[in-house]
Amino acid sequence: MSIKTLDILSKYYGYTSFRRGQESIINSIINKKDVLAIMPTGGGKSICYQVPALYLDGLTIVISPLISLMKDQVDALKAMGIEAEFINSSLSTSEYNEILDNIKDDKYKIIYVAPERLDSIDFIEIMRFKNISQVAIDEAHCVSQWGHDFRSSYKRIPYFIKSLGNIPIITAFTATASDEVREDILNILDLNEPDIYITGFDRENLSINIVKSSSKNRYLLDYIENHKNESGIIYAATRKEVESIYEGLLKRNVSVSKYHAGLSTEVRKKNQEDFINDDIKIMVATNAFGMGIDKPNIRWVVHYNMPQSIENYYQEIGRAGRDGEDSECTLLFAPGDIHTHKYLIEVGIENPNRKLVQYKKLQQMVDLVYSNMCYRKSILSYFGEDVENDCNNCSNCLNEGEITDKTLDAQKVISCIARMKRGYGVNMIVDVLRGSKNKKVLDLNFNTLSTYGIMKNYSSDDLKTFINTLVSHGFLDIVENPGHRGSFPTIALNEQSMKVIKKEIKVEFKEDKVTKSAYVENELYERLITLRSEIAKNEKIAPYMVFGDATLKNMASIYATSKDEMLSVSGVGEIKYERYGTLFENIINEYIIAKNIDKSTISNKKESAFKDSEYFEVNTDINLYNKLKELRLNISKVEGTLPYMVLPNNSLKEISGRYPLEEEQLNDIGGIGPVKINKYGKDIIEIVKKYVNENSIEVKWEEKKRLKLVLDGDSRKNDEITLDLLNQGIDIKDVCDEIEISLSTVLGYICDYVKENKEIKFKIDTKSLYSESDKDLILDACNKLGEEKIGAIKKELPEHIKYENIRAVILEKYINE
Repeated sequence: MSIKTLDILSKYYGYTSFRRGQESIINSIINKKDVLAIMPTGGGKSICYQVPALYLDGLTIVISPLISLMKDQVDALKAMGIEAEFINSSLSTSEYNEILDNIKDDKYKIIYVAPERLDSIDFIEIMRFKNISQVAIDEAHCVSQWGHDFRSSYKRIPYFIKSLGNIPIITAFTATASDEVREDILNILDLNEPDIYITGFDRENLSINIVKSSSKNRYLLDYIENHKNESGIIYAATRKEVESIYEGLLKRNVSVSKYHAGLSTEVRKKNQEDFINDDIKIMVATNAFGMGIDKPNIRWVVHYNMPQSIENYYQEIGRAGRDGEDSECTLLFAPGDIHTHKYLIEVGIENPNRKLVQYKKLQQMVDLVYSNMCYRKSILSYFGEDVENDCNNCSNCLNEGEITDKTLDAQKVISCIARMKRGYGVNMIVDVLRGSKNKKVLDLNFNTLSTYGIMKNYSSDDLKTFINTLVSHGFLDIVENPGHRGSFPTIALNEQSMKVIKKEIKVEFKEDKVTKSAYVENELYERLITLRSEIAKNEKIAPYMVFGDATLKNMASIYATSKDEMLSVSGVGEIKYERYGTLFENIINEYIIAKNIDKSTISNKKESAFKDSEYFEVNTDINLYNKLKELRLNISKVEGTLPYMVLPNNSLKEISGRYPLEEEQLNDIGGIGPVKINKYGKDIIEIVKKYVNENSIEVKWEEKKRLKLVLDGDSRKNDEITLDLLNQGIDIKDVCDEIEISLSTVLGYICDYVKENKEIKFKIDTKSLYSESDKDLILDACNKLGEEKIGAIKKELPEHIKYENIRAVILEKYINE
């Protein structure tokens, strides 16, 4: 990467390195190549075209469909000292003419333009004679009829480009693109031999939690109580639901606003600006609160209803954690959500083909909710990205919550439905089970059934939740009754129901736990937040455009009071330091004096003031660890499997440093779920108890929950540790053994690293990892399916070809380039 582009990144943005994928994309653009880049929401797309815009001679035009996003982007650029402006329908005639005059005078480096303005003769005539270096198309999926946000105005873009005197570099960016959408973008925009980048859809900082067994209202209120000091979005399916949630939170004095298509443009604009500017903490919205939300410090997104498609869901949760900090995404599911969406599809879509597409997408979303697999793996698979390992950052992986046996209660519900003879809705079943005396129950003689009133101990809401949970876990079926508006689904028995009655299977549910906020009271940090808000109001920009939350945390933790210390903080560049640095230094100095703080004792402990709120530190007790390894080895011999298949090293290290004394506490250890606890839990606890007693260790058990585990002071991810060990000259197979990951995974790490145009300092003999005959087969499959689709390639090839063979062939291609 050119030193000049790194200088640009540091000077204007305050970062010392690029995120994954950005570097290669920027390289292609400054080498005058057309580009199609598919990057996850929050993956840093804007930097990919903004840095080249500052590097290249001439003007960059950014075509964007979103007025609010244009304003945010331009405000952020201006805050960094970059000359930029936007052209859209929000401008008056005089404002528009003034901007055109400034374009003539070459005042700007970047202009954002709405696609509808590309028909303007005045605009086209000026642009024909300007030196335009790049036309960047944001949300490029809008050009395709297959895209979920198709916009006819995007069809005008190719005609505008052809009207220019010299054809500039064309770059297209999107977060969601199926194969059909990708082909449409390439063909319609007529990109010239473009470099295509798919940086991956994964957002590792987002935890994914799908809740199927709790009362929505109760869960939401508990969640808000625990997270009220953080910025968050609550998505609901209908305007009515948005209003209901909003009113409920307002009565509880929650800092909340609302957004849906039924509000006037002025009200929507004000409410959105209040949220962006941190004047309110929580936004309740329909999906009309869309793509233009460029607020980096949204810590959580709650879906009160299941979204209509995986694309919608992944784009909406992508609004959380755009600053890279850990953020939570929770979906509250009830089977009625499916009925709601089917109704909306029926009344909202006339085209029968489009209707079938939406039903297919809805079913794919339902399949995700019911899945027992890692949720992240399922989502990435949907987008064509195959991953081998579970994420350990979703509710299916984490296995949090207490498992309770609900078989008897399930038998009561199933028996009642059987005795009611034909299908009824949830409300009627609940009334019978609770012994209601309403007229319809009595008229149908349901009060004579043996199951009448046998579940009076449940409240009405709790019993509805329980029945819906039985449905969501497949113990009952929900039956749609189409035909006329106002129809409702009924509950029916299935094969699983019969097995429950016959006691052939158990019904065990996990109680979902509401997470705690990561927000930490810190007086200095609060003072910096206040100063940031004041600056933002004075300059009429969003607070995050001054400095992000993580930047302020770092400032506060190292007590930055000099230029060098400030510039060492990620997110503080020279331009921002010149504008705001002294103001923040003054606040920090005042705090140090007022609190009589000896700065010399903490100056080298960067981020330590916030460490406890984000990390859970554990130090291995090597003696106990060795005893646990011995147990694992003995188990593996008995089971005839590899030791790490019993329990991974990190789980043993965590156990050794935390000393769990009860099997229940093992639920809070990473990499050991209920099945393994049932198999090995007693033996592990026995060894730990004996060791603790023999060494007179006083154990104070603390819950880790969702905090990041830091083992022995090392917070690096597996890929970072792997590459470090390889660079130290350690053999690749020894690295696999040390970290307990597959050879295929290690090769994947190396390949991702090399694709970033980074050099490796070690040699790897890829030729020893495949045969020449297999290589030809692998290359043919890669050319046919695309080398990023490892899972699909594997299925295409003979069974004897392993994942490491495939990855070795792909890696060799990049090493030899």
